[in-house]
Amino acid sequence: MVPLALLQAGGPYICNIIMEKPTIICGVQQVGVGIKDVVEAYNWYIKAFGVDILVADALGVAERMLPYTGGKPRPRRAVLAANLKGGGGLEVWQPMDNNITPPKEAAALGDYGIAVCKVKALEIERAYSHFGQLEGASLLGGISEAPYGKRHFYITDPYGNIFEIVEDDYTLFNLKEYPTGGVHGAVIGVSDMDKSIDFYARLLGYDKVLFDSTGEFEDLKGLPGGNGVFRRVLITTTAPLQGPFAELYGYGVIELLQAYDRTPKKVFEGRWWGDPGFIQICFDIRNMEGMRARAKALGHDFVCDGGTDFKMAEADGHFTYVEDPDGTLIELVETYRVPVYKKLGIYLNVKNKDARKTLPRLIMRAMKFLRVKNIHA
Repeated sequence: MVPLALLQAGGPYICNIIMEKPTIICGVQQVGVGIKDVVEAYNWYIKAFGVDILVADALGVAERMLPYTGGKPRPRRAVLAANLKGGGGLEVWQPMDNNITPPKEAAALGDYGIAVCKVKALEIERAYSHFGQLEGASLLGGISEAPYGKRHFYITDPYGNIFEIVEDDYTLFNLKEYPTGGVHGAVIGVSDMDKSIDFYARLLGYDKVLFDSTGEFEDLKGLPGGNGVFRRVLITTTAPLQGPFAELYGYGVIELLQAYDRTPKKVFEGRWWGDPGFIQICFDIRNMEGMRARAKALGHDFVCDGGTDFKMAEADGHFTYVEDPDGTLIELVETYRVPVYKKLGIYLNVKNKDARKTLPRLIMRAMKFLRVKNIHA
């Protein structure tokens, strides 16, 4: 009999580590975005993407990211928020030291790092109309069919970040206020496609290739650098939804792009973690020590470890980071506790829950008490 712990990665890429606790990737928890004004940006993201479940709003100092903040602790305000229609959230991050370095030039597709944040939409035409009328949003072309069969379109936010709105029928709660759900994944530039496919499969269980093609792509031509020749691969996981918040996240995807007709650059070259742009993609996991062993076995040990005592406002857990083969930051978070009703001091403690089980929807629905219309300075 194969030990259960050997089956946790899912699919053909199984990390040969035996342990008592299962190591589970629950889903894409959030994509982090650096912003100059967190209040302005988050209030815009509520209107744009319906991320009105305010899980945390924390003012503090990033003391454990020194390799990416010039060796000095960096004061910051971070807002973590989600959309109860389903999908990952956004972590909106503002450096508070007034030492903010924007990119010297706009990133182009294929540059190493996160180029695009993907967002779920059940009704693609309604979403397109919504962004066409939303002040601050700029449509990058019309609705088209991606080569992997989903209808989608692209927008930029008021700060130059690109979002892809992707047709997806997964819904946790059928809320009507907003035309989109939450985050679906990201587009990441890579230098060696086969190496990256292997990395994301072995570390994160994204072992199912949904699409793999090389050439020019009509649906990319409205994006910066989109007229080039790319190898384009879309991956997801074959593992079932597991973990306390897995039903909130649903299934995520990662789109990997390798540019063939130019030499890409690093999106965050010469800049700090938290500067403007997409900072990281974050995965909610169970069993951080199991993930550490898996990362070490791949030669991608943790580059930052926040420890088990980390708190972000009323939420707490254990966060760490690894780098993909091109240095793109991947955050791993094992959530211990999140608020449910802050005014009454009610919290949801999942630290010792069965790592495989998802929370009942009745409990998930209680997160509606975290809904906000806006935040203030």
